[in-house]
Amino acid sequence: MTRELFWLTLTVILTAVMWLPYVLNRIMVRGLFGAMANPSRNDKAQAEWANRMMFAHDNAIENLIIFAPLVLILSAIDYSTKWTVLACAIYFWSRLAHLIVYTVGVPILRTLTFAAGFAAQVMLILGIFQIL
Repeated sequence: MTRELFWLTLTVILTAVMWLPYVLNRIMVRGLFGAMANPSRNDKAQAEWANRMMFAHDNAIENLIIFAPLVLILSAIDYSTKWTVLACAIYFWSRLAHLIVYTVGVPILRTLTFAAGFAAQVMLILGIFQIL
């Protein structure tokens, strides 16, 4: 496994488990059967942190759709540099930081952590074209 694929794997695992805390909050607020029911406008509201975490999870999924193919393209063309590895590590840590600061509710840091992940994706694109 390349180091880029290692970071992709960690990112996929992180994204896969992000739903657990906010679903546990939903169960606490609505009860088990209420959490499993179809959504309704009459549902009891979740905690604000849980709503923000759900939005962070949605954002992580949307960006994984970009990140994963970039890493897989690098793997397919057998191209790896210290910069592509660094970009993948930055992406993972920025997504983890984004989840935390979004959940806690820190708007400026949320934007900065998102931007760091975007910059990592740009680095991977440059790597694909062997500019980096």
